[in-house]
Order: sequence, then structure tokens, then C-alpha cells
Amino acid sequence: MEETYCGLVAIVGRPNVGKSTLLNGLLGVKVAPVTPLPGTSRRGVRGILTDGSRQVVFVDTPGLALPQNSLGRFMSREIRDALAEVDLVLWLTDLRHPPTVQDRLAAEALTKVSAAVWLVGNKLDAAQYPEEALAAYQALLPGAAQWLSLSAQNDRHLAGLRAQVLAALPPGPFLYPPDMKSDQTREQWAAELIREAAMLELRQELPYSVAVLVTDWQERPNGMLFIAATLVVEKKNHQGIVIGKGGAMIRAIGARAREQLELFQGQKVYVQLEVVVREGWRDDPQVLQELGYQ
Repeated sequence: MEETYCGLVAIVGRPNVGKSTLLNGLLGVKVAPVTPLPGTSRRGVRGILTDGSRQVVFVDTPGLALPQNSLGRFMSREIRDALAEVDLVLWLTDLRHPPTVQDRLAAEALTKVSAAVWLVGNKLDAAQYPEEALAAYQALLPGAAQWLSLSAQNDRHLAGLRAQVLAALPPGPFLYPPDMKSDQTREQWAAELIREAAMLELRQELPYSVAVLVTDWQERPNGMLFIAATLVVEKKNHQGIVIGKGGAMIRAIGARAREQLELFQGQKVYVQLEVVVREGWRDDPQVLQELGYQ
């Protein structure tokens, strides 16, 4: 019987360095939401890549930042739990800028993990002084087992990193079926795509106080997929912003989400959205549990 190799690989870094973009690129399928806004990822999504006798389970984590509320503390636990169980850590940094205070905190935390850490400098294509930036990050974590530079949107760079990670896996049985791409339920995956659409449409208005819960998923006889979802906001005036004048904003969110869902589902999708107010939900244990942030 052919020997198999399997390992858990965490992707960590401060907010908005491209962790979810890297995960989606390595897998070749979108399992995590991506926006230009920091704080997009809230939970540790597992993305699964199986290549012959090798399986790598990537763990995408929220951005490393000081928690401001109960949701933030949940996100910090997601990072801590991910680092405790993995075989390898990819510390993703932004080569366009020198290290920030958050990068220094990340490096300090990574000195305490038992797994090997690879320093991965991202956004090489847009960096003016990539070698100098990478050297500055190396100085923060001189114990890194390996360091490299790439662009998470460059297929050749992704192929190189993918090959290196697969080659580094320890012997062991597969953790998931070979055809599985993520540990999310279909409802969780759809909720994240809808939340991504909301963040992109709302931009700077109130993207961080919006959560999404898929409440219905039906395959209709005509071949159309029906998805109903609730957008949760913290204040009554937020509800008005998300709905928009004459319902313009909520329609734009639904249209953007539908486009993504149809692309990945390969079928027509009808998205039905409603907006509800749950005062201070980011600090409400009951609501956080309902939304899966517990």
C-alpha cells in the first residue's frame, strides 16, 4: 500500500496581507472571502489540497490584532488554536512596507510555537524594495526555517510554494476525503461570500458590524438554487444603510453575491436577503453562538 503524507499548515499574519488570497490561490478554488479591507476573515477556515499520496490542510486565520470585543477575542482564539496543532506555519508579510507594530507582535508570538515557521513575503509585484523589506522581517524572526518572496496572485509563484509545502509534509493518514476542498458547510461558505459582497458594497460605512447567517438552501425543480440569508447589524441606523435608499444597497449586495455563487455553483442562484438588528451583537454571547463565532 502506498505511503501517504499529511499535515496541517497555518497561514498567519497581520490584517490585510493577503492570507485568504493565498489560500484560495493555493487551492485553485475560493473557500475564503477576500476584500481590500482588513479584518475580512473571522474564523479559521480549513482548505484541503490533495495531490496523489499527499494531503495538506491549510488553516486560514483572522488577522493578528489586539481584540476589541468578544468577536475579536474569538478571532484571537482561532489563531491560538491553529498554531497549537499545526506542522508548519506560513507567516505572510507585506513586502510593500517595513514591519509594523502588529508584525512585531506576530513575530514574538511565532517564536513560541513548536512548528517550523516559513517567512513568506507577499505582494512582490507591487513592492519597491522587496529585498530590504524581507530582510527587515527576517530580523524579527531569525529562527525562521525558510524565507521566500512571492505574489499570491501569480500562478507560477503559487505553484512553487505549493510544491514546497507538499514536499515538507510528514508521513500520516489523510484527514479528509481526497475530493474535499474545505471543512465549511455549504451554508457557512455561502454566508461568507454574501458577507464579502456586503463588505465590498458598504466599503468604509460599517462593514465590520455586519454578520451573515444562511437560513435556507433549496434546490428548486426548475434547476435554480434558492438561498435565503439574514444580515445582522448592531444598530437601527445601520439597518437603513445596509438596505439603502429604495432598497438599492441590499439589491447591490444580493447581485454581487449571486454572481459569485453562480460562478462556483455552476447554476442559476436566487438570493433572498433580509436585514435584522441585534444590538451590540459583537459582544453578545448568544448571538455570537448563533452566528458560529463561539
